[in-house]
Amino acid sequence: MSRADAVVEINFDGIIGPSHNYAGLSVGNLAAVGNAGRVSRPRDAALEGVAKMRTALSLGLTQGILLPHPRPDADWLAALGTTPETADRLLIANAMSASAMWAANAATVSPAADSADGRCHLSVANLLTMPHRAHEWPATLAQLRVAFANGAFAVHGPVPAPFGDEGAANHMRLASAGTAGVEIFVYGRSGGEFPARQHEQASRAVARRHGLDPAHTLFWQQSDAAIAAGAFHNDVVAVADGTILFAHEQAFADRTAAFDALRAVLPAVEIVEVPAPQVPLADAIRSYLFNAQLVTRPAGGGVLILPREAQDVDSVRTYVDALVAGNGPIRDVQFVDVRESMANGGGPACLRLRVLCDPATVDPRFLVDGARLDRIAGVIERNWPERIVPDALGDPELHQAIQAARSALLAELDLSELES
Repeated sequence: MSRADAVVEINFDGIIGPSHNYAGLSVGNLAAVGNAGRVSRPRDAALEGVAKMRTALSLGLTQGILLPHPRPDADWLAALGTTPETADRLLIANAMSASAMWAANAATVSPAADSADGRCHLSVANLLTMPHRAHEWPATLAQLRVAFANGAFAVHGPVPAPFGDEGAANHMRLASAGTAGVEIFVYGRSGGEFPARQHEQASRAVARRHGLDPAHTLFWQQSDAAIAAGAFHNDVVAVADGTILFAHEQAFADRTAAFDALRAVLPAVEIVEVPAPQVPLADAIRSYLFNAQLVTRPAGGGVLILPREAQDVDSVRTYVDALVAGNGPIRDVQFVDVRESMANGGGPACLRLRVLCDPATVDPRFLVDGARLDRIAGVIERNWPERIVPDALGDPELHQAIQAARSALLAELDLSELES
């Protein structure tokens, strides 16, 4: 079991896979749909992700990885009575999706301090709202069961249909150092023409599975306005870390009741709310201001890891400059280049899954330092496709190249057991 004094937050980033492409499959994700048909650059995308992990290491944070899934997903296609060679354009596009790179959708995580049995619980997300993501969970679950095989963890399968669960992207945790936390599950109900992806019953099921204290577990409804504006997950309009909640004014359906409930169970909370007149909701979503990694340096101090695109939106740039110059809890910002991921609708926060645990309980093959990232970058540079054009998604030669690239990475990391 883990040692409480050794527990730290580990960010497990999804390595962007060699099939990264712009098929525009994610309804409600404005960037993904808007960039459909573009030529993608899988090699650049994956190297951008590696560089982001280096930024986290430079801040003194502990860094982990999750691996790309097998692509095309031949097992999923076989269940549909077809193959990578015979599938129609839409099915092969779904089977080739590299969206597992967005590890924030891999699972929901409750640390040991919050659970009744003193274990860290992970529930893999079913992602059933979108066809290109609904077939991810078996490969994700297989990885989680290897990475977190230690008895300090309990790894759960997905919540059953029809209750859509999209993982940590709709979950926040706040806590004072060394104490049990307050876990906030954010669900949606209506988003105009766009689907609300996180079901309230899925959130409540995960909380029960994890053995959370009902008095320290909150369920908030995401605002219809946020979903309709393109906030397909809560982490597009809110993010939390430690005792800091950073959120847009229009993030939640009943912000007053939500914040009152939070303050009642965590009086130390510091709510940094961005007013809509200063940063309109459309600007927040376009810039991914809230899809930042909000982290705390080991010595203290909140840091926002933001995409470089946030500097291109005037209202956001002005707000961030004032934020870090003020006397609030967020005093620093780090900008990272994740343009390939951003163009497909995922910012820095999408690329990582937070797990609060003792690193000694994690399979070390899933943890990285600078030298290990050098090795990963070398595999990417040698094997990842330089570019993928949309019409090539059904090309057998591309499929072979993608499979060989993933195999090379697994071999480099001594994780060939995840080959299939």
